Amino acid sequence: MKTKKISLAAPHSRRAFIRNAGRAALAAPLLFSPEASPGAAVPAPQAREAAYYDKLSDKKVVCRLCPHQCQVADLERGSCGVRENRGGTYYTLVYGQPCAVHVDPIEKKPLFHYHPGSQAYSLGTAGCNFNCRFCQNWEISQRRPEQVQSVKLPPAEVVRQARGRNCPLIAHTYSEPVIFYEYMRDCAALGKEKGIPNVMISNGYIQKKPLRELCRLLGAVKIDLKAFTEKFYREQCGGTLKPVLDTLLTLREEKIWFEIVVLLIPGLNDSREEIEKMCRWLARELGDSVPLHFSRFAPTFMLKNIPPTPPATLQQARRIALAAGIKFCYIGNLISDAEHTYCPSCGKLLLRRLMFSVSNEGMQDNRCRSCRTVIPGVFA
Repeated sequence: MKTKKISLAAPHSRRAFIRNAGRAALAAPLLFSPEASPGAAVPAPQAREAAYYDKLSDKKVVCRLCPHQCQVADLERGSCGVRENRGGTYYTLVYGQPCAVHVDPIEKKPLFHYHPGSQAYSLGTAGCNFNCRFCQNWEISQRRPEQVQSVKLPPAEVVRQARGRNCPLIAHTYSEPVIFYEYMRDCAALGKEKGIPNVMISNGYIQKKPLRELCRLLGAVKIDLKAFTEKFYREQCGGTLKPVLDTLLTLREEKIWFEIVVLLIPGLNDSREEIEKMCRWLARELGDSVPLHFSRFAPTFMLKNIPPTPPATLQQARRIALAAGIKFCYIGNLISDAEHTYCPSCGKLLLRRLMFSVSNEGMQDNRCRSCRTVIPGVFA
């Protein structure tokens, strides 16, 4: 994986740090969401031919974008709800039409070792290729394009808006970027040309060929590893585990920067045995330097009957990961010292985080200032 130089704010007082953290929390304005109704909103989806599908007999098609490989009859849609067969030609209905656009800190994604402290021009469309019972963005991920209000925002305008809002990054997020693949691909290609890297915040449910194409255009990827059992993926997400693990292996092969998030849900994917098995696989197959984030669950959507994750569960998961050899393990959705980045060699505090504010406490360029250990990531 690549490393670059870091240029973050110098250490400052705790009072100033807390004040700046509060500002950071307020510095991510909502530009557009399904609840907003700007004049540019379009009521109906506009079609564009999709990538990665094969034509079959009787005007049927088979989608080759994600592992579902939906076989779609004429005038029907795939399971994502945003790709439609019209007379034997497959179309995407969400190209250039996001239904949520915000400016977010990159730490919110979360990506901790990729341009820390930067703002990301963030967008997402309706639809998803999973139906997670715990989705926090179900209002758009579980809707079809015509069920939400969207704005016309072609790739050139995305790049222009990002630059105009002083965002050095563009993030494809909120729902599932795989289902608006063509839109993300074109944004990433133009962003790369203009010097504004794009990142994908994804469930990793994608075929290898389109993923490899994306890896040549994107700057970084964050994968939500929902659990480490097929049972969880089948019952809670409507998918399977193996293709996600294959995606992680492909990302490693492509040498693109990526990080992993695991949302721990009490009683469903938080057993010590499962976490140990997962961490051993991650350390063995991906190496010890891929950042791993354990996030706290909050009741939502179809799982409102399950309580929030106990802090002790998250702390135990982090201890298991560190014991397995994973060098960078974080806890999310819970303010703690486990939000910070520490040197894996000497233990010194390198990057301090509070909410979405980041302070450089011990890094020089991409190294620990104390012992000169190189910290993996993309720091610029």
